[in-house]
Amino acid sequence: MNYDDVISGLDLRTKVRMVTGASMWALHPIPEIGLDRLVMSDGPIGVRGERWSAVSPSIALPSPTAMAATWDVELVRRVGGLLAQEARRKGVHVLLAPTVNLHRSPLGGRHFECFSEDPYLTGEVAAAYVVGVQERGVATTPKHFVANDSETDRFTVSVEVAGRTLRELYLRPFERVVQAGAWGVMTAYNAVGGTTMSEHAELVHGVLKGEWGFDGLVVSDWTAVRSTEAAALGGTDVAMPGPHGPWGDKLEAAVRAGRVPESLIDDRVRRILRLAERTGALHPPASAPAGPTPPSSSGGPSAVGGHAEVDGVALAREVAVRSFTLLKNDGPLLPLSGVRSVALIGAAAREARVMGGGSAQVFPDRVVSPLDGLRGRADVEVRYALGTDPRVRLAPLAVPATAVFLDAGGEVLAEQPLPAAEGRWIGETPPGVDPDRLAAVLLRAAYTPRTSGRHELSVAGAGAYTLAVDGRVVIDATLAPDGGDPAALLSPPERRVAVDLAAGVTYELEVRHPTAGFQGLVFVVCALGHAEPSPGEDELFAEAVRVAADSDVAVVVAATTPEVESEGFDRKDLRLPGRQDELIAAVAAANPRTVVVVNAGSPVEMPWLDAVAAVLLTWFPGQEAGSALAAVLFGDEEPGGRLPTTWPARLADAPVVDVTPAGGVLAYDEGPFIGYRAWERSGRAPAFWFGHGLGYTTWSYDAISVGDGSVTVRVTNTGGRRGREVVQVYAAPVTPDPERPARWLAGFAVVEADPGQSVAAEVVVPARAYEIWDGGGWRVARGEYLLEAARHYGDRRLSVTVEL
Repeated sequence: MNYDDVISGLDLRTKVRMVTGASMWALHPIPEIGLDRLVMSDGPIGVRGERWSAVSPSIALPSPTAMAATWDVELVRRVGGLLAQEARRKGVHVLLAPTVNLHRSPLGGRHFECFSEDPYLTGEVAAAYVVGVQERGVATTPKHFVANDSETDRFTVSVEVAGRTLRELYLRPFERVVQAGAWGVMTAYNAVGGTTMSEHAELVHGVLKGEWGFDGLVVSDWTAVRSTEAAALGGTDVAMPGPHGPWGDKLEAAVRAGRVPESLIDDRVRRILRLAERTGALHPPASAPAGPTPPSSSGGPSAVGGHAEVDGVALAREVAVRSFTLLKNDGPLLPLSGVRSVALIGAAAREARVMGGGSAQVFPDRVVSPLDGLRGRADVEVRYALGTDPRVRLAPLAVPATAVFLDAGGEVLAEQPLPAAEGRWIGETPPGVDPDRLAAVLLRAAYTPRTSGRHELSVAGAGAYTLAVDGRVVIDATLAPDGGDPAALLSPPERRVAVDLAAGVTYELEVRHPTAGFQGLVFVVCALGHAEPSPGEDELFAEAVRVAADSDVAVVVAATTPEVESEGFDRKDLRLPGRQDELIAAVAAANPRTVVVVNAGSPVEMPWLDAVAAVLLTWFPGQEAGSALAAVLFGDEEPGGRLPTTWPARLADAPVVDVTPAGGVLAYDEGPFIGYRAWERSGRAPAFWFGHGLGYTTWSYDAISVGDGSVTVRVTNTGGRRGREVVQVYAAPVTPDPERPARWLAGFAVVEADPGQSVAAEVVVPARAYEIWDGGGWRVARGEYLLEAARHYGDRRLSVTVEL
């Protein structure tokens, strides 16, 4: 299609309408030119679609840190294929993912949603993700461009970072995904050098679109466009959400007054048309359909490109297994063998935390908990004990519920069944609900307790709520989230009440939440929480220790909570919340054969590390958490993960920590020295180096040689079972340069081998591994380099010298 011919036939009002969002998640259709409604959806671990509700379930994959922990770009490419399949099923053209910001500080609250502390690993994993999604005809928008590496004051903070550091670290993953052909990029909330990224002409026009030749669409983060002319001149192509905000009529007036050249609007329209054509949303006008045709979900070829249907459940399990990272294994205790009884301990063992909070959240139609997974093994007795519960909010009541939407006169606009007593409608309402008529939402559930006694009930959300039990109001409260970040709605405050309930009696529970739409959008979060009668924290703690002492092996599943790792805020410390550290120490004292399963998306302190036999990091493992965990613990599968970020023993040891702006500015004074680069310079050793991870076999590193743009490393499986190894190659200048790290990741490759088998790992080392940014461009830093083959950053086995 000739885009210029199409653009020349459009009037200014239509063109401005095209670049201004139509709703929370979509752009306007223009039927007269064959343009469908372009739909966007959050990722990155599942495709939510327009309706953020459990009635529209999604496959929930492991977190991005877990994906990066596989170090397996082909596996991540397959993940992209599954996400594209899910997008098509939900009528989505554009996936708002992946997140390619870096793990600058371990306190980053959205750490779990980013891949790594290393720009090269981040870029390679992200590129595979992008290719996997887009080869099935769905666009990606790598985000958040650029330097959105923490959450504190993210709407207003200005990041101050030197040009060389910006190029060599923070821009590098974005450059890589543009090279991989990304069809979109999302700009960040924050400013860089005093200019907010939605207005940053130097970086968006100059670097992204100009220097890199990016021909895709630049979409703002939601509400990040706060100006008319500055954002229009700064390079952002589409302002989301819409239709209200600083664009629309205001932008049209600015163009007519000559303050914004119409040629800039034409370029934005051209990019929208190009994106629509790439995603199948642009057709000859006479045959324009109402929207994308989703592929069949029953198997067979996909509707896009003839790709075979992906089994989402199987892939979610495979990624989890490949990502699980064995940090410690004395004995070795794992894999478990000859075990008849397992004490399984922890709140997260029964209700696994399978994803991080914020825009990364989806609703899967099933979650396999560790308890479910281990109880599926017929040859082992699983003895569960809670021990301690670190969660500060009650879990939603796990019974079917109904959401009822009312207008101001009490007329029912719609009813929607829910699988549990929790509902969330952000931006879009259910079918049949006019947001301008919406006055209240009711959440109804019938509950029959199994135990008599003092039950806890709660409501969670933002605004006014009442909770009634059999018509008697027991909570009447107005709840206000902390802070001004809208992401607080995703982890809202709650109000609790204790109520006496009798076993076997059915109670009618109803939450009423007065609400209203605003400019065609709604923001409703409503949850009815529940906890059964408890003997008390001390008794639960003592019971867990008794169960551990009486079992062959103890497995403690320790987790962070949504109040620790989520969008909208950074972490205050690296401690496991609640009494979990104390519980682990007590269990290990009672049973030296203790395995700690760390269910977290980013580093935690482990003061009990020396006391336990094994530590297995499962990240946020996605919906198949329990089945993957059982397979790894009992040796059906090998834990394949390697750390994509360095883990400190104590936060106080970490060389880069600060995420709190001073006077509105966050200075990246450390320059290029983050992650392992900073640890090396500090002279301190972390608990576990970047790249660390044990398997269930052993490896020798036998030989290394250099080819043209690659390094060949021969390794041998010296253990007794088939295994997987991630061969890492680091580049180290022979002559130290104080402005450069001592060494950095230059390439990696994944190999597998049977016992006694030797294999050659071919590790590609790109030219950029030897280049530096000198202010005017990239140049090779000449000299001698050691290329070091390693199991991880702190365990380098072989080296060879190259001269440039």
